[in-house]
Amino acid sequence: MKLKKYYIILALFCTQFVVAQEGLPVFLDYLQDNLYLLHPSMAGASKTAKLRGTTRSQWAGVDDSPALQTISLNGRLGEKVGVGGILFNDSNGFFSQQGVYATFAYHLLLSRNYVDLNQLSFGLSVGILQGKLDETNFDLTDFDPIIFGVEQSDSYVNVDFGLSYNFLDFSAHFTVKNVLPGNRSFSEDFEFFEQNNQRRYIVSLGYVISPNFSDWSFEPSALFQATERTGEANVDLNVKAYRKLDWGKLWGGVSYRRSLDGAEFTSNGATVDIQKTQFISPFVGGSYDRFLFGYTFSSQTNSVVLTSGGFHQITLGYNLGDNKDPYDCNCPAVN
Repeated sequence: MKLKKYYIILALFCTQFVVAQEGLPVFLDYLQDNLYLLHPSMAGASKTAKLRGTTRSQWAGVDDSPALQTISLNGRLGEKVGVGGILFNDSNGFFSQQGVYATFAYHLLLSRNYVDLNQLSFGLSVGILQGKLDETNFDLTDFDPIIFGVEQSDSYVNVDFGLSYNFLDFSAHFTVKNVLPGNRSFSEDFEFFEQNNQRRYIVSLGYVISPNFSDWSFEPSALFQATERTGEANVDLNVKAYRKLDWGKLWGGVSYRRSLDGAEFTSNGATVDIQKTQFISPFVGGSYDRFLFGYTFSSQTNSVVLTSGGFHQITLGYNLGDNKDPYDCNCPAVN
């Protein structure tokens, strides 16, 4: 029984980035031309309005495994104001959450002209979210006082705030998610098990390297995120390559995600080991005219995992409106 308990704890740790949680989960959408889904300050930062949809399934072959679907749209109004909206559905077994975000962003062009990119952006997203706990299939003969055998739900409001700085081929972003404290109140007893501090801090950096007289470009980037209350933290190290073609663009790369904190587990009931979650995620994508397609596959590389099934994500996109003249830089997230 004790051994089983350790495996349950390990499984819970390994899902720290794939469970239904407060707000929109942080995955690798930003590597598929979808930075707005992560940073509200990128709403309207591009030269064109962007419609994006994603679907993600995890732990292939496992019943009721985590799944996520998102639809987002963002664009610019006038010269300095950006707006956007996000709809999402996040589920994991008996738990699920749905939400809608509305975003306002403001962009300051610090250069003296509209050709050289030197832009500081601020963004604020307000979200209305609903969490659900489906107890309809629970065993009521257990006489647990917090189980009622119905679908319990609670709605709440939260706020994300972000800053972005784009200078020629360099980009930097900082976002605070779930700024406001709050609880989901499925029942009075449930409140004792959930902290009201869900703040998550995200920092990402990237730089595009463009060899002279080449259709290729390369973008190393990194992302760090940390949860304030629990102390969980992880880092992404990414490499992405672009290839310009007459009809559009192709890209591909790989991301390595590693947690900075570990979970204790035992495989023999005697010795206790520590495991830090690791993911390898190759991805490919491309654009044709106004259309975009991307595919991301993630595999957990730890020695002890819940299942060998991978994580699959598909991204579809369409660029709306009239494209403005591009900046004189190799800055794919903005041009």
